[in-house]
Amino acid sequence: MAKKVLMKGNEAIGEAAIHAGCQCFFGYPITPQTEIAAYMARRMPQVGRVFLQAESEVAAINMVYGAAGAGVRVMTSSSSPGISLKSEGISYIAGAELPCVIVNIVRGGPGLGGIQPAQSDYFQATKGGGHGDYRMVVYAPSSVQELVDLVQEAFDVADQYRNPVMIMGDGMLGQMMEPVEFKERQTTRNLPEKTWAANGLRGRKIHNVINSLYLKPEELEAHNKKLQQKYAEIEKNEVKYELYNLENEVDIVIVSYGTLARICKNAIKMLEKEGIKVGLIRPITLWPYPKKAFDEVMDKVKLGFISIEMNEGQMVEDVKLSVNGRKPVFFYGRSGGMVPTPAEIVNKIKEIVGGAK
Repeated sequence: MAKKVLMKGNEAIGEAAIHAGCQCFFGYPITPQTEIAAYMARRMPQVGRVFLQAESEVAAINMVYGAAGAGVRVMTSSSSPGISLKSEGISYIAGAELPCVIVNIVRGGPGLGGIQPAQSDYFQATKGGGHGDYRMVVYAPSSVQELVDLVQEAFDVADQYRNPVMIMGDGMLGQMMEPVEFKERQTTRNLPEKTWAANGLRGRKIHNVINSLYLKPEELEAHNKKLQQKYAEIEKNEVKYELYNLENEVDIVIVSYGTLARICKNAIKMLEKEGIKVGLIRPITLWPYPKKAFDEVMDKVKLGFISIEMNEGQMVEDVKLSVNGRKPVFFYGRSGGMVPTPAEIVNKIKEIVGGAK
């Protein structure tokens, strides 16, 4: 059994990437994720790998493009405004079908915002922060251990589908310390060889070319159709979610992700003592979104669903699409770095349940 160690979330991300075979890290400091880059600056040279602090977020994501194009496992990290700067490069990477891992430790916005935790980058991550018809898998871990496990999984998923994968945490997850273990992983995925990589001739007669430019519209449309087929395969195979306290009928179901879902679990326990039965759907993949989770529990729900978020209402749109008018959908959120407390969540749900009665 692997030994458990106490680690800060940001540092655990770096160590998990090293265990997953990450060969290159390119980044730029921004609170609250700077410890990722600081950790990688120390650890990557120790294991004979590449760390480089770029001159900007734009430079960092284009370095990721280059390393991914050469076929090596590569990661970058940033926080909200920095991800905005990387968005053009992320679109290029998706268009060129290159695997990489991108970490966003989310802070409050818009604009420079603040450095406190938030979930206000949901639209940016799941609806495409950059231009064009592209998608990337987005994981939302809720503990440092799950963060470690999903970082390692992200590299495999990126390689399998030749696509960028995002780990989206928040400032709480990046800064909290929890015991974690780094298990030796043997992937069960059939990962293809990177015969497409631009890494020299290597016995080939012509060079591989990495490209996302298609000047003929019929060729660009064909490329987009190919990408959509890949995204459909991802939606079919890569959905992850947790159902909590949904073995039996409940009054209402909370939908929440990340560290906030842990706060919601405490609220559920408090409500249980008052005779109010509440379940939880916790999306682990924000894209592909776990629509089928709602189908699984629909017949167990009396009053409806409530999306609880650290923003002004973003994931609630996907909740409404998933519910598709079959039950009412409510919303409660805090923003700007404010975190909902268990007591606030309890009061909101009691208000809904009381109003229904």
